[in-house]
Amino acid sequence: MDNTRRWKFIFVQSLTLGRLPLVFVFLVVCVLAPKPLSSFWFSIAFAAMILSAVTDLFDGYFARKFQVVTRMGAYADPLTDKMFYLISFPTLVYLAGAAGQVFHSQLLLILTILFLFRDQWVSFLRSIGAIYNVDGRANWSGKARTVISFPVICVIFYYLAAPSHWWLQTQVGWGKTVYPILIYSLEFISMAINLISIWVYTAYYWPWLKKEMRTSEGGE
Repeated sequence: MDNTRRWKFIFVQSLTLGRLPLVFVFLVVCVLAPKPLSSFWFSIAFAAMILSAVTDLFDGYFARKFQVVTRMGAYADPLTDKMFYLISFPTLVYLAGAAGQVFHSQLLLILTILFLFRDQWVSFLRSIGAIYNVDGRANWSGKARTVISFPVICVIFYYLAAPSHWWLQTQVGWGKTVYPILIYSLEFISMAINLISIWVYTAYYWPWLKKEMRTSEGGE
């Protein structure tokens, strides 16, 4: 590997692996900083989350552009994505509870469980598909879920933790009604997308899942 290609490789890997320290910065600030978050602490946490989301959009693009696609990158990218979700969603549940939003924290808990269940279920289906050499690449539902999830998480965090003077309207007027409706709508849309993704992947892998169940029954 020549020097230029090596630096391109390091740049792409840094984008991918950089999501982990960024999302941990978000976690530490949200948990340890005094509540409500000051403009300073909110800015740090929000910037870390935005940068983490942006790196997910561009690491694959630059890997293809620079022709430094590797097997390590192919495995590291979904790993860092999962870590982002594993940290960000429970943190949002914590923030909603800390803010006294009981119903909202319950709704976010349901979304978190559904989100993480979908990931584990799809991983299980892919492991079954791998037995039969089935193509395990992400389909449209998985890509749509990723594209939507990052901005939705950022918007929810802004709603939960942004200082009051960062809003056009907060506790009075139309803001008191419109903002919660918008946030709840985004969360229900996210739930729907996860359910659709579960169904799409299950339908795709169903023939091989059924075949494997029959094989297991025959072995017993």
